[in-house]
Amino acid sequence: MKKYLNISLIYAIAAMVGGVFYREFTKMQGFGGVTALGKVHTHLFLLGMLMFMVISLFAAHRDLTKIKLFRIFMPIYNAGVSLTAVMMVVRGIAEVLGSPLSKGASAAISGIAGIGHMLVGAGIILLILSLKRAAKEQVLRTSKRRSLHQIGRRSGASEAKRAVGIGLSAGRRQMCKIRI
Repeated sequence: MKKYLNISLIYAIAAMVGGVFYREFTKMQGFGGVTALGKVHTHLFLLGMLMFMVISLFAAHRDLTKIKLFRIFMPIYNAGVSLTAVMMVVRGIAEVLGSPLSKGASAAISGIAGIGHMLVGAGIILLILSLKRAAKEQVLRTSKRRSLHQIGRRSGASEAKRAVGIGLSAGRRQMCKIRI
C-alpha cells in the first residue's frame, strides 16, 4: 500500500510542477491561447495521483503483486502516462513558442503521444482484469471458508462425521446433514 501511495505522491508533485510550468511559461512568453501544456496538470493528477490512490485502497485488502496481470500493469501503465505527459509538454512548448513544426515532427509527436495513450488504455484493461481476478479469488476463499464453517457448526456431530462432510458435494452434504 505504501508503494502505491508513494507513486501517487510522485505523480502529484509532477502534476503540480506541470501546472506551475504551464502558468509561468505562458506568462513569461505572453501567450494567451489554449495549449497542450494546460492539460498536463490534469492528466498527471487524474491518471497518476488519483489512479494510484484508488489502487492503494485495493492493496490495503489484498496483495496485488501476487496477481500476474497486475505486475504487468505497473510498468505498462506508468510508461504510458509518462510518455503521454512528456509528449504533451513537447507539443505545448512548441505551441507557446510558436515554433512551426514540420509535418514529420508534428506527426512524430502525435504518434509517440498516441503510443502513450495506447499503453495507458492497455494498462487500464490489465488493471480491471487483475482486480476482477482478485475479486474472484476473494469470493472463492470466502465461500470455501463459509462452507467449512457451516460443516463444523453441526450440533452433536462427531469429528469423524464432520470430516466426512468436507469431501462431499453440496447435495450429498445436505443428505448427511439430515441423517446427522
